[in-house]
Amino acid sequence: MRLPLRLEAFRERRFRLLFSAHAFSLLGDNVVPVALAFAVLDLTGSVADLGLVLAARQVPLAAFVLVGGVWGDRLPRHAVMVGSDLVRLASQGLLAGLLIGHQATLWELAVLQAVHGTATAFFRPAATGVVPQTVSAELLQAANAMIFLASSSATIVGPAISGALVAAVGPGWALAVDAASFGVSASFLARLDVRGRAQAAAGFLAELAAGWNEVRSRTWLWSSIMDFALFQFVVLSSFLVLGPAVAKADLGGASAWAAILACFGGGSVAGALAAMRVQARYPLRAAVVVILGMAPVLLLLGAAAPTPAIAAGAFVGGAALSFCDTLWVTTLQSHIPADSLSRVSAYDWMGSTVLFPLGLAVAGPVAAAVGIRETLFGACAFLVVSSCVMLSLPAVRHLRAALAATAAGQPAEALEAVEPS
Repeated sequence: MRLPLRLEAFRERRFRLLFSAHAFSLLGDNVVPVALAFAVLDLTGSVADLGLVLAARQVPLAAFVLVGGVWGDRLPRHAVMVGSDLVRLASQGLLAGLLIGHQATLWELAVLQAVHGTATAFFRPAATGVVPQTVSAELLQAANAMIFLASSSATIVGPAISGALVAAVGPGWALAVDAASFGVSASFLARLDVRGRAQAAAGFLAELAAGWNEVRSRTWLWSSIMDFALFQFVVLSSFLVLGPAVAKADLGGASAWAAILACFGGGSVAGALAAMRVQARYPLRAAVVVILGMAPVLLLLGAAAPTPAIAAGAFVGGAALSFCDTLWVTTLQSHIPADSLSRVSAYDWMGSTVLFPLGLAVAGPVAAAVGIRETLFGACAFLVVSSCVMLSLPAVRHLRAALAATAAGQPAEALEAVEPS
């Protein structure tokens, strides 16, 4: 019996193991924000200290992601992921033990979160590169959509679990759940028998430069990385920082913002489900158009519309973002040579990890200077302009999905060689 496309990838044992590992670790990761926030606030009561601990996790992630990309191409990727999981199991487990035993200090929290961020920098590029090694080419987009579905679901379920654990037994036990999730993930990944071998090392800087050459030689690639980095810097940051301010001033407070975020998460689930079924012949063209679905929520927030209207806009925005992420990752995996994929993915991750925190930091001051309404409308205008710029690039408009190119008698490799410019 033929399974629906959205489920067929589960027939492949390697993908089942990879998906299971992702599902557990993503759930654990989404337990952390609530637990870590209350751990720091219980310890020192300082919001500034919380910012310090969060920065201690993000800075090494941005600093080491390119290093992680090189090692993701040098070594078997699932082995890099197992090593990263074991390091995060140790760091989060030690932190949980210190909190449960009431022995934790602020510097210990910061150092252990820095260890966690460094390990994550090695995990992410390897995780992007390993997916095509676990699933058939025709199921690659559906497989990526399933992983995004797990991620979207975890953003809804994880904080709820964390809140219950923090209220019942304290933040230390919530972080213990996160640590355990890495152990479960590593146990699945250790059984993953993906094809591939360790690559001969040509020197770190030479390999890093070779990865950059893969990026700069493709107009569709470097322009998309820049566009999405700026999207996070301007659009997503404005939504996440200024949305709560609008909710507090005009919508009745935290409950309204919680409802908006819940709808955004629900939309992310819907977008991943749609990506399991919908195949785009020109994926980047489709992604650039679909991402305009983030515009309504910005306009509605700027106009301080009723909460149900903003929530509906957030649902559309979440669906658009999730759908576009799936198209983007699948395009990257389909068109980049396998032996360079982790390094190229690392440049993509670096754009996200560097500019997004900076956007979160500057959105408030910009709004204080020009106004919340004006900043949100400006972010919407930026989204429209940036989409028009991307659509003006032939390399973006004409890039075909790998399967569509093959069906037309043009392999993806040949397509790269004659990419429009």
